[in-house]
Amino acid sequence: MQSFSGMALCAVAAAACLAGEGTVTIKSEPFGKSPDGKEVTLFTIENTHGMKARVMNYGATLVSLDVPDKDGKSSDVTLGYDKLDGYFTKTNPFFGATAGRYGNRIAKGQFTLDGKTYELAKNNGVNHLHGGIKGFDKVVWTATALPVTNKPGSAGVRFEYISPDGEEGYPGTLMAHVSYYLDEDNELSIDYVAMTDKPTVLNLTNHTYWNLSGGAAGNILDHELTLHADKYIPVDLGGIPNNGLQPVTGTPFDFTTPHTIGERIQQAGGEPVGYDHTFVLNGDAKIMKPCATVYDKKSGRMMEVRTTEPGVQFYTGNFMDGKAISRGGVKCMKHQGFCLETQHFPDSPNHPEFPTAVLRPGETYRQTTVHKFSVK
Repeated sequence: MQSFSGMALCAVAAAACLAGEGTVTIKSEPFGKSPDGKEVTLFTIENTHGMKARVMNYGATLVSLDVPDKDGKSSDVTLGYDKLDGYFTKTNPFFGATAGRYGNRIAKGQFTLDGKTYELAKNNGVNHLHGGIKGFDKVVWTATALPVTNKPGSAGVRFEYISPDGEEGYPGTLMAHVSYYLDEDNELSIDYVAMTDKPTVLNLTNHTYWNLSGGAAGNILDHELTLHADKYIPVDLGGIPNNGLQPVTGTPFDFTTPHTIGERIQQAGGEPVGYDHTFVLNGDAKIMKPCATVYDKKSGRMMEVRTTEPGVQFYTGNFMDGKAISRGGVKCMKHQGFCLETQHFPDSPNHPEFPTAVLRPGETYRQTTVHKFSVK
């Protein structure tokens, strides 16, 4: 198995308090145990401007993110649970998790690579979703606190997981790193790195549900959204691409100029109704580029997203039905939050015309997504 040169991992003691680069700080504390008895640690990364990110090594998950509003008051702009046990429930809709090996769907739970067909779990109707029965969101990762020199003025946490050959049906032993960084420019960055010892497919993404007003403030239909995407991918009712790449012009999927999320949501279709589609980002894959801008008039908060990925899955929480109880006892109803999952396209292993999601020995998978927060 290949290894990352100069990236040895170290254990981080619970309850330690570590100074980050510049003025960003990191502290850690015990957060409970996973269903298989492993210790789970919660890390808090905080800058001097009122931003505070909490991440944990169960699922390499973004647990919460406090962001100041136009009046300087910080509150959490994500959905998630107060206690670790919530993340073990069947009603957890992947709050804040790292989805993998393959985020999004693979049709009929199978793909063919180099002439061999691989069978995966069918955990979303007849299809495979977010890595299967026990995807990357349901394992305990190894954590390392990172005061880093390549991102001056920032600090973060790196999570590592080694997925064995054949796990959830995927070929190859995969070493994956997911790192969260916070800096003094109010940017939260997520970096992904992975290597494999056999040809495999890979599509990592973060599944945070955002609500810039705060989870208890209601739905996200009044949020104003811009997507830097001239095309989108139509899908069938199972979320599988069924008509190639189509222009957004003249459709309810045109967010090239700002529109509120709820303005045309009924026209987006689906069962239940809402957006759950991949948008094809303008610009070259693997090059950092604008992805989305979201503005909430209530709080004045603005989130700008940049990414190296070719697409973004825009999801409006259509399947939430109140069974998931977020922090503060908030019943998460439909459209309580939205996701912007930067990633490759759904079912890419079965669509050779899409950007490839194949990773081979000797190659290094890399991607970065940045969320920048401000007010106006």
